[in-house]
Amino acid sequence: MDFSASIPIYLQVVEEIKRLLMIGELKPGEKLWSARDMALRYQINPNTAARVYKELEQQSLCYTKRGLGTFLTEEDGIAEKLRKEKAERLVSDFIREISRLGYTQEEICRFLDAGLQK
Repeated sequence: MDFSASIPIYLQVVEEIKRLLMIGELKPGEKLWSARDMALRYQINPNTAARVYKELEQQSLCYTKRGLGTFLTEEDGIAEKLRKEKAERLVSDFIREISRLGYTQEEICRFLDAGLQK
């Protein structure tokens, strides 16, 4: 994984885990790697891996069972909920940025239609 210097590494790993959940590579209720294994997998500091888990827990995306490990939430529809939130955020960001360039709603729709045709 290539990390961006402008975003904290732990947040980038959190987003990657969410992406894996959204595309089905990770399943709700699945056991996650140990902090040490995560550190090796993403080539990050073990303390950073621990921070990833802390952030995931704060977002209610995982929980820890003492002595057993850390597991993704078993909430029904969590992957679809994350996908929808991500899509809405991307669309909102796109519209805000392209509107700043002075494009009208009609022009934006034409860009989107053209993009979808490719």
